[in-house]
Amino acid sequence: LDRCVPNHCEHGGKCTQTWDSFKCTCDETGYSGATCHNSIYEISCEAYKHLGKSSNYYWIDPDGSGALGPLKVYCNMTEDKVWTTVYHDLQMQTSVGGNSLEKISVLQLNYSATMDQIAAITSSAEYCEQFISYSCKMSRLLNTPEGNPYTWWVGKANEKHYYWGGSGPGIQKCACGIERNCTDPKYYCNCDADYKQWRKDAGMLSYKEHLPVSQVVVGDVDRPGSEAKVSVGPVRCQGDRNYWNAASFVTSSSYLHFSTFQAETSADISFYFKTSASDGVFLENLGNTDFIKLELKSATEVSFSFDVGNGPVEIVVRSPSQLNDDQWHRVNAERNVKQASLQVDQLPLEVQKAPTEGHTRLELYSQLYVGAAGGQRGFLGCIRSLRMNGVTLDLEDRAKVTPGVKPGCSGHCTSYGMYCANGGKCVEKYNGYSCDCSRTAYDGPFCIKDVGAFFEEGMWLRYNFHSPGTSMKDLVSRTLLSSTDSETTAPDFNLNKEELSFSFSTTKSPCVLLYISSYTQDFMAVLVKPSGNLQIRYSLGGTKEPSNIDVDYRNMANGQPHTVNITRSGRDILLQVDHYPPTSYSLPMASDIQFNSPKALFLGKVI
Repeated sequence: LDRCVPNHCEHGGKCTQTWDSFKCTCDETGYSGATCHNSIYEISCEAYKHLGKSSNYYWIDPDGSGALGPLKVYCNMTEDKVWTTVYHDLQMQTSVGGNSLEKISVLQLNYSATMDQIAAITSSAEYCEQFISYSCKMSRLLNTPEGNPYTWWVGKANEKHYYWGGSGPGIQKCACGIERNCTDPKYYCNCDADYKQWRKDAGMLSYKEHLPVSQVVVGDVDRPGSEAKVSVGPVRCQGDRNYWNAASFVTSSSYLHFSTFQAETSADISFYFKTSASDGVFLENLGNTDFIKLELKSATEVSFSFDVGNGPVEIVVRSPSQLNDDQWHRVNAERNVKQASLQVDQLPLEVQKAPTEGHTRLELYSQLYVGAAGGQRGFLGCIRSLRMNGVTLDLEDRAKVTPGVKPGCSGHCTSYGMYCANGGKCVEKYNGYSCDCSRTAYDGPFCIKDVGAFFEEGMWLRYNFHSPGTSMKDLVSRTLLSSTDSETTAPDFNLNKEELSFSFSTTKSPCVLLYISSYTQDFMAVLVKPSGNLQIRYSLGGTKEPSNIDVDYRNMANGQPHTVNITRSGRDILLQVDHYPPTSYSLPMASDIQFNSPKALFLGKVI
């Protein structure tokens, strides 16, 4: 018996056999599992972002276990929405024409991915764009207003398009024609005026169903003196509709139905769920006797059960913590001719081997029910990003027309709020969340990008404190006049405790890093001594001399970044430098415990 014919190893996995079974080797396929069915990569840049990853090149597999292979893209995570970029090999400003005999020139773009792979990215994206530019010298572009275009581009599915960047489908104009600022108003493109000087028509193509640009065909470069240069940017797409595609099940009898799940020899199902109910059916699909079902059996158990004709099989994952905690949990279930497996979050994978002889085909006939099943208690809560054999089911769309089910889901901050670092606040959005960094000293999507400044020697910066009563208007006028500060009335706020944290790097010692002045004699300072050691000075009144705290175990003027955190409560001071354990200090008993009327914060030096 040849167990490798037909070959059950998918995605190019190699099949070998023993007396009673076969084995798949998945090396270098980009897939894993008993039959090389599961992609080892995430489905999109969005998914990498929510693992806390930063901007970089990543392998993604947009259809998961489907037929499309993985591709390498650049993920830019610096904005709220993630940009996915796919590059091609056409040089910017590629020259065309200038004494060529050819009537037309065809520029071919070869991408780092197949057209089907790029289509998978564009179809799940919220928005895509591609920059295109035509620089011309006596070379007409679209031959506006009436003529046949000299130049066109070829997009997805080999269709020709006669519009240009900054314009839209069916509009034979360039960006300047739409904005009505072409060099010659008789034409709808700068290049169509046929000038002897260099001109340019450029803009974004953003009708994503037509992208990417695979060819640019340039026509009007065969006359003496005609020249053109063509630039096409990479394809950039933003947002991943599949990752946030969710539905909320409001009543336990409500469900969504889809066409029958086709998964005779291999099936994979993955989704996220969030609930405060202790049980409910996630999904079910029935055959005559065959079936497949995933359910939350109790607050700590997820079950995957099916029957392919050898009797029902059930795999249960038991979680040490509650799963009905209203946080997102990820479920991955897979069944193939060798084995079935179930994984919840990062808990250990539960695997059950299939019998060596017996039925292997799962034959289903009914519709696929999501969120409930015949006569059983349905699921209450949210299901998101449901993928079956690599295809994302559009829960949102179906939920719009189904009573008892709402499209979308709120409450992403409970699960992802921890990614908003350094005191950033998580803000709920309809499809996802964002971090508000306005109350932090950081920036970027996760509040981890340093906001800082480079101080040349002698430079300083002053920030005026104001009492809660002063308006912004007073503050601005006071800050602008800060060098000749008319002594305004002392603000009426005194601090019993404060926390100060900052990072710095310097090679100069001695120097003043920071000084806080007051309308009284009180002050606080952080400086680097001539030896390169750090010193904190507090003067809160009650003592003749300020209290000095010396940090002698480290040279801080070594050009490396250092972090300082000073927390004072009354006379107790807790100081932490870099990753050393925090150290406690006390001010003398005679010292006052209030920092009276703070006035201004100086950085760099004291004026």
